[in-house]
Amino acid sequence: MENKRYDFRELTKMGQKLFMGAGLREEDAMIVASDLVAANLRGLDSHGVSRIPMYLERLRRKVVNPTPDIKVSPVTSSVSLVDGDDGMGFIVGHKAMDEAIRLAKAQGIGLVGVRRSTHYGMAALYVKQAIEADLISMAYTNSSPAIPVWGGRTAYLGASPFAAGFPAGKEDPYVLDMAMTVIARGKIRLAAIHGEEIPEGLALDKDGAPTTNAEKAFEGVCLPFGGAKGSALAMMMELLSGVLTGANYGGDVKSLYFDHSEPQNVGHLFIAIRPDLFISQEEYFHRMDDFVKRTKELPLAKGFEEILIPGEPEERTAKIRFEEGIPLTKEVIESLLKESKRQNIDLSELLV
Repeated sequence: MENKRYDFRELTKMGQKLFMGAGLREEDAMIVASDLVAANLRGLDSHGVSRIPMYLERLRRKVVNPTPDIKVSPVTSSVSLVDGDDGMGFIVGHKAMDEAIRLAKAQGIGLVGVRRSTHYGMAALYVKQAIEADLISMAYTNSSPAIPVWGGRTAYLGASPFAAGFPAGKEDPYVLDMAMTVIARGKIRLAAIHGEEIPEGLALDKDGAPTTNAEKAFEGVCLPFGGAKGSALAMMMELLSGVLTGANYGGDVKSLYFDHSEPQNVGHLFIAIRPDLFISQEEYFHRMDDFVKRTKELPLAKGFEEILIPGEPEERTAKIRFEEGIPLTKEVIESLLKESKRQNIDLSELLV
């Protein structure tokens, strides 16, 4: 049976209602809901509305602050520190990138460290925010233990997604968003929910044995992409986001799903850069467009029909889903209806 499709605007309203019911301010609830739906639009369903029940549970358990007092403290003329007060990572992350953008506009480059945040969803959200301001950017974060260090078998490093964005002129921008795992842990979670198998070589179970069982894999560890190289990059993310900022690190970030004992204290690091530091902005956009065109005109390898720039597949998916709606599985719909009943919010007309 084909998954039913839902209009992104209706899903956003639904998410906003559920998060307001959990105590978030109206504006903050809209930001979180919009960000989750944005992930669905781009085809990253593992980071979309399927995560609403998990976020609501953490709000109920009081390990996430629904109304944080987020503080921005200047460090130097181009560096600031953000204390997220254990708020939703989406709210903290956007405020931190806003600060990085402000610093970059004034100083050429903005560097913002973040501590006492929580899981901030799809990393592309923050570099796209900078792209809208015509800035180059990078976003680093640590996360709860998901992968082993190279040679280990227990979860220690986070999946630690890294994102980078380069605005272009007439061509599509470069938007990189990748975790240090062979596969996003959220995708394993979705496979577990649906009772699906996963391919070999993606994960180990809790005893350190290779597994294709998604549920056992989710209880165990994902494997780093590229072996030792992926592990080393995840370690760098831990150092930049956790050790450097004063956030938790080295396996201390609490699990989103299994540990409600205390706030996560996730760390982020945002960098925003003005593209006219070495050349004019006009020349930068010309060179960026030329680079994209030259890249896409390269000879194709066997089996390929075209060359795509990072972020381009997701934007194509977003255009389709913008028009045709976002597909949701029966399991996701049921989980959202369960949450709505818990809050006495009638979503039956939407989620039928």
